[in-house]
Amino acid sequence: MIKELYEQICAGDEVRANLIRLREELKEEENRREFAYLLGGDFSNLTALLKDEDPKVRKNAALILGEQESEDLLPVLFDAYKNEKTLFIRADYLKAISGLDYRPLGDLLEKKLQDLREKEDWTPEGWKHVSKEIRILQTMVLRCRGIRHHRFAGGKEKEDVILLTNRRQRKVTADQVQKGKITMLAGGLRVEGASLKEIRSIRTYSELLFPLKTNTALMADQPVQCGEAAAEPLLALADRLYNGAGAFLYRIDVRGGEFSGSYIRKLSDALERASGARLVNSVTDYELELRLVLKKDGTFTAMLKPSSSFDERFTYRKEAVAASIAPVNAALTARLALPWLKEGAQVLDPFCGVGTMLIERDRARTAGTMYGLDIFGEAIEKARRNTRRADRIVNYIQRDFFTFRHEYRFDEVITNMPASAGEGSKQSLRALYHSFFSYVGGLLKDSAVLILYTTAPNYVVESVQRTAGFRIEKSFLLNEKNQTTVFVIQWKQTE
Repeated sequence: MIKELYEQICAGDEVRANLIRLREELKEEENRREFAYLLGGDFSNLTALLKDEDPKVRKNAALILGEQESEDLLPVLFDAYKNEKTLFIRADYLKAISGLDYRPLGDLLEKKLQDLREKEDWTPEGWKHVSKEIRILQTMVLRCRGIRHHRFAGGKEKEDVILLTNRRQRKVTADQVQKGKITMLAGGLRVEGASLKEIRSIRTYSELLFPLKTNTALMADQPVQCGEAAAEPLLALADRLYNGAGAFLYRIDVRGGEFSGSYIRKLSDALERASGARLVNSVTDYELELRLVLKKDGTFTAMLKPSSSFDERFTYRKEAVAASIAPVNAALTARLALPWLKEGAQVLDPFCGVGTMLIERDRARTAGTMYGLDIFGEAIEKARRNTRRADRIVNYIQRDFFTFRHEYRFDEVITNMPASAGEGSKQSLRALYHSFFSYVGGLLKDSAVLILYTTAPNYVVESVQRTAGFRIEKSFLLNEKNQTTVFVIQWKQTE
């Protein structure tokens, strides 16, 4: 099939259609190898098509050449790109060049990008194609330069921020904010005049956002206006928060409505032009996120979400397993239980996973000796690595909790209770909870405390009621939908 298609193309038989068919066939690795063998390094028939009068023939020939991984084709393709007058296929030449090592062309690509940005008399139809060309050029130039991310600089002494938190437990985070004016929101809180140093030390919010103050309302039905209005405040805030000159890589996240890819492209094109190309849209390696939330009046609330270099609270947790608790939920659990946590306590996590709960408990109030158990060896190994990064000491043991014995008893148990009885288990989740409460008392000191994070609160209540010695001190509902609850339970040894 490959040979027949190529021979028809060389003979001038339905060239455009056969090029398209050939491209489709070349998606298969085996066909690509066959085609390379057929060509034997002679690309002359295909390079001749770069001067064909049909622009779609030129386009498809260029894309096929770009897949041949021959650096000899780089100047040929670049010359064809420079001389191409048909706007709608110029981006395809760049796609073809992207398949080769184009680093020697870095300066020429950057000059081309600059020329396209400076030309302002594009028609709407022309700009639609040129903007696509610009986006590909931007990515190529950035790769030639090497992507250099900015580092957090500190911002102003006082900044306005929005903290997204657990909806049911917003006050836990609000109580930790000492500087700034707090306004409670449905899903968190707004702090006017916040200290970023203080905010960065709080572990119970899930996201931090900086509100953008634009001179005009951002009309959701006008993507170009949105981009132009948001560019200056977004860039000013980014410059204030981060060290280093040059462009910022960003992405756009629109929430509250359905917005097409074309809409996002128009918005990002406007942002880039209005910022003088210092804001560069990128689906990968982005540093900032422009978050737009649709309001009932048809306008957007605009916020900047900073890069991961800003939020270093949970950098220790690089490894996880499917059942791992989110670090912010572990931190929230420890904070809710803080009045019951004892300095220097002997602490046990019987279902420790990758160690997150013990690490966050120790950060909330310094523990003494800590033990973590898990039946899964992979989780234990990951827990050890996470704990070393957190600069903590925990004794991890791969063992079924129900076979664990220890020479002394524990002051506290803190754990993320299993959401299932486990693959191959002969008991139900309810039975597992009953077994847990029947067994754990033998490992506890008198007046010990259990802090349990669970999605089966009914089983906890039922187990406490049927097992002597346990009393629920406090429960905190975190999520009504899945009934996630944190329990603080007191153990009192009975005769």
